[in-house]
Amino acid sequence: MVKTKLKPILPSLREKKRYIAFEVISKERIKDISKVSNAIWDFSLQFLGRLGTAKAGIMVLNNKWNPELQRGIIKVSHKHVDAVKASLMFANKIDDTKVIFRSLGVSGILNKLSKKISSEA
Repeated sequence: MVKTKLKPILPSLREKKRYIAFEVISKERIKDISKVSNAIWDFSLQFLGRLGTAKAGIMVLNNKWNPELQRGIIKVSHKHVDAVKASLMFANKIDDTKVIFRSLGVSGILNKLSKKISSEA
């Protein structure tokens, strides 16, 4: 049996993506990114439904979480940026801690937002 590699998808056919930088505002520090990620998924499922969440292609980038500033980055489809930002607006709890999700910016380039989540400004 001959193994063949799959051809890569052409750039023109790939799904376009955007990155949303966000900040979690809370009285208590949230150091665990998995709790934040679960909250984002839960509230996006409530607001967008299963189909909308699947189309949005939400992916929380765990390696970009800054626990000191409580900032992170979400990767999302370019067509669903506003819907994901709206679902973040409705996220008000992580476990039993009341929180506010604040959007810091949107970009198509990850490095731009990496600087934004690591600086105090």
